[in-house]
Amino acid sequence: MTKIYIYCLFEKNDVLRGVYSSIKSVHRDALKICNTGNSQVYMQSSNGAVKPTPTILRNIFKGVTDIKVRYYSDDSSATILKTKLKE
Repeated sequence: MTKIYIYCLFEKNDVLRGVYSSIKSVHRDALKICNTGNSQVYMQSSNGAVKPTPTILRNIFKGVTDIKVRYYSDDSSATILKTKLKE
């Protein structure tokens, strides 16, 4: 059985923006959503607020499923959910 992971991107009010199979793509679109205000974009993780990179996102998601990571700025926010396709 093949394990297929997907990344769901939600906008500010939990509106589904897209479903991705690539961490780089979901990271890029999350940055586009959040990069509208005057402040930098941050990623909320278990280590606190950090500057988001695809490497940090990959390390957070490594080995776990059904986990959410929040990107935010002063004007908007986005949430990425990693889950597994079930057959």
